[in-house]
Amino acid sequence: MEEVRCNACPRRCGAVRTETSGRGVCGMGVLPRLARATAHMWEEPCISGKRGSGAVFFSGCPLKCVFCQNRQISAEGFGKTVSVARLREIFLELASSGVHNINLVNPTHYIDSIIEACSGGLPVPLVWNSGGYETVDSLRRLDGIVDIYLPDMKYALETPAARYSAAVNYPETAKKAILEMFRQTGPYVMDGDGLLRSGVVIRHLILPGNLDNTRAVIDWVASEFGPGDVLFSLMSQYTPCGDLADFPELTRRLTPAEYEEATAYLEASDIEDGFYQELSSAEEEYIPDFDLTGV
Repeated sequence: MEEVRCNACPRRCGAVRTETSGRGVCGMGVLPRLARATAHMWEEPCISGKRGSGAVFFSGCPLKCVFCQNRQISAEGFGKTVSVARLREIFLELASSGVHNINLVNPTHYIDSIIEACSGGLPVPLVWNSGGYETVDSLRRLDGIVDIYLPDMKYALETPAARYSAAVNYPETAKKAILEMFRQTGPYVMDGDGLLRSGVVIRHLILPGNLDNTRAVIDWVASEFGPGDVLFSLMSQYTPCGDLADFPELTRRLTPAEYEEATAYLEASDIEDGFYQELSSAEEEYIPDFDLTGV
């Protein structure tokens, strides 16, 4: 595999990436670097079901959010590099273990390897679980490969997007990306057991002191999608992680008042389909152990 100049994500940094190293924002090579691959029970009920989602956690990230709970792999790069052939083996091993789907967590910067690994199809639905920071061009390459899109909609306002993820273009970029995801899948489809077979689930993590942003996200989703189109997941699991000395507003969890205001706003909106977490979800025990299980 020759070195490539990468423009896979909206950073479009044009960085040189070899098989195992890269000089771009994500800091990763072209071959996938994994930190964990096993059944995961902590996704939305329609994803995890009773037997779990086959979550494959990828190292590196083009966003570098200051509050990332997975910073051991997203920022520090912990993981093991595997071949494309091994990546496909992992997918098939997970599927044979009985998981409901293959769940690619933060896969954006490995799109080439993933497309190759999925050649020939998979026996269970494929979930693209990303930060929502995607180019439409890259997403179009996944048309017919990905069954379920599970994007974040972190920000609908530019100020927090710039402050917390150094991505002032995040809101417009994520909106275009999510609309492309919906174009590919159409309205969501559940099976008789309440498991998602295809469609889009839009996630939003409430950040402390940033309810204006949460309201703006809810407003956008409500304005773009009708009943039966997409599922919306309002997440309250924010837990302070990493060095937040320059971001004092993020050094605490949500208050009950913030949680109640956000959930009340969602309930009063036109969004009918989805989920919201209990405030008790904000526990560090929900952060996976990145120990190379299944890699």
